[in-house]
Amino acid sequence: MDIRINDRLTMKKPHPCGSFTWVVTRIGMDFKLRCDGCGHLVMLPRAKVEKNIKKIERDGKVIV
Repeated sequence: MDIRINDRLTMKKPHPCGSFTWVVTRIGMDFKLRCDGCGHLVMLPRAKVEKNIKKIERDGKVIV
């Protein structure tokens, strides 16, 4: 999957704050994501993130 830094990912399940969107801040074997709702930072394995993506937005355009 082509995911880049500053992409907005809409996930299938919400964060406890209620937000479904995350911003990618680091890529590699793990992704570092920042919640759009509360700003919480998490590191997740690439496989788990790619499995739970519903939509990818880059520069206001929907990629997936």
